[in-house]
Amino acid sequence: MSTKTVLVTGTSSGIGLATAVAAARSGWHVVATMRDTGKAGALLAAAEEAGVTVDVRPLDVTDPASVEACLGGLDRLDALVNNAGAGHVGTLEQEGVDDVRAVMEVNFFGVLHVTKAALPLLRASGGRVVTVTSVGGVIGQPFNEAYCAAKFAVEGFMESLAPVAATVGVSVSVVEPGAVASEFVENVGLADNALELAGPYAPALSAYLERTRGAFANAQASQEVAAELVELLAAERPAFRVLTSEAARAFAGVKLKDLDGSAVQAMTGGWVA
Repeated sequence: MSTKTVLVTGTSSGIGLATAVAAARSGWHVVATMRDTGKAGALLAAAEEAGVTVDVRPLDVTDPASVEACLGGLDRLDALVNNAGAGHVGTLEQEGVDDVRAVMEVNFFGVLHVTKAALPLLRASGGRVVTVTSVGGVIGQPFNEAYCAAKFAVEGFMESLAPVAATVGVSVSVVEPGAVASEFVENVGLADNALELAGPYAPALSAYLERTRGAFANAQASQEVAAELVELLAAERPAFRVLTSEAARAFAGVKLKDLDGSAVQAMTGGWVA
């Protein structure tokens, strides 16, 4: 395991940081990437505390040149963890299509850029692609239209890619957390006066935010998700889908057995009533 290399995107905080440290503790050579390496302080401190080292490199998943420079600098790659992403709260009538495109660039096309660049190296090593999606890639959620659309797209893309990649020796998996205690929620771009600006959607948004605060009060720790990811990296026969908590399994299970869509609509409709 000490000779194997994993590249993890979005490691400045949250799941990415915890995964980079946990993988290093498990014997992986970790290439820990982030858009701004000036924000590597928390990662480096956590690695030092754990008694491990990580190889920090710049990578902006939305910039093909940055992706090529980072992946082109690797001689070997045994696993890729697509973790970089950004939350977004909003609804269609009140935001521009360019706002939606920006969400797709980070959460969907960023995953594609990095995976495409990694596949030749992963074919050579018989490696694996692990992509952190979300239960929001299984169930569409109010005021998360753009974010869930991006995560649905990632789920569909990876589910379709998996059997093709398997023919050349590369396994593909998705990991679906529910609510996770990290800086992710702080980065959804919601203005302080969002309710004032919400107009006719203000009552629904207020109800949604109250429900969400409650959900994240009981959120799973990033380290728990990281442990699931590291276990998946080491699995002899990795599963395609991994839900990281009982809450995530229960939530996604509503959709997976909801053939006419009524159960999901009844559930999420209650969030904004």
